[in-house]
Amino acid sequence: MFGGGERYPYELARAMSRLTPTKLVTFGTTTETRREDDLEIVTLKRIALLKGHPVHPVARGLRAQLKKADVVHAHHMRSAASRITALLTVPTSKALVVTDHGLGGGGWFGLLPRMFDAFLAVSEFSATTLAAPPERTHIIYGGCDPHRFCPDDGTREGVLFVGRITPHKGIDRLLRAIPPDVRLTIAGTAGHDPDPPENAYPQLLHDLARGKDVGFAGEIDEQRLPELYRRARVYVLPSVNVTCYGRRIEISELLGLSLLEAMASGTPVVATRTGGVPEVVRDGETGYLVEPGDEQELRSAIEDLLGDPKKAARMGRAGRDLVLEGFTWDKCARRCLAAYGAAA
Repeated sequence: MFGGGERYPYELARAMSRLTPTKLVTFGTTTETRREDDLEIVTLKRIALLKGHPVHPVARGLRAQLKKADVVHAHHMRSAASRITALLTVPTSKALVVTDHGLGGGGWFGLLPRMFDAFLAVSEFSATTLAAPPERTHIIYGGCDPHRFCPDDGTREGVLFVGRITPHKGIDRLLRAIPPDVRLTIAGTAGHDPDPPENAYPQLLHDLARGKDVGFAGEIDEQRLPELYRRARVYVLPSVNVTCYGRRIEISELLGLSLLEAMASGTPVVATRTGGVPEVVRDGETGYLVEPGDEQELRSAIEDLLGDPKKAARMGRAGRDLVLEGFTWDKCARRCLAAYGAAA
């Protein structure tokens, strides 16, 4: 199961490949090339992970792949791969654009941002935090596949969370807020939290779940994921600005792709008013926005939707309509193509 930082480039590339020849270059333990319908996917064997982090791969063969492109679209501006891509691309006449997904790090004393022709922000909030030049910044948003993520007439039950099992997602607040006897499904795997106390977060969640109707689904196959969304009565994204360990999170949610997937599935959402979330959730129309960390407000919103099936269904329909209106991957790809043209 992908997180937003992985899902965004993959789904965008799939949608882009239906409009123009597209190649997705990624990194792994072996070198291989394969096709998914119209999309060519090249995996380069990484020879190192800087700082031991999976977002900082170094691999041979990147220069050869970049030579074949007319437009280079990098993701995670401050990742090692994007920095190397910028160094290899700037001397050429190729257009170089970047989408950032919240990865921190230095900017080479202001040099790194100047190497990109355009910044394709996933939200207004993302554009603000990146502080890129406004004249070179485009708000692209993320998307959802409304054919994969769609409602049906099947039975719905309980509350769902999908995402990284990491403190800034606020899952501990959800476990404290979940009403008694309500089934909660938590789908996802532990995030990259190697140091104490954050590395004990999964155990904290299991302790909080003791005696409650909570299921930890772990890693979910991409084919099963849509079924989780359409079977839930409410989807909750309880991200926080300050974790249970007291650590302040400057960038909690740039957008929230899981919210779009839930809404496309006709599932009403409850989310915290943080980052770019208010740009995709219409409070009182497609779901509810609550204050980050407010467990009582979170519980009240969940109880309201569980206790009023007609309202929940109405919000679910409105959420899907909103996704169809402006948050599909096809629309995202078309906005990117327009930005490429402006950057060229």
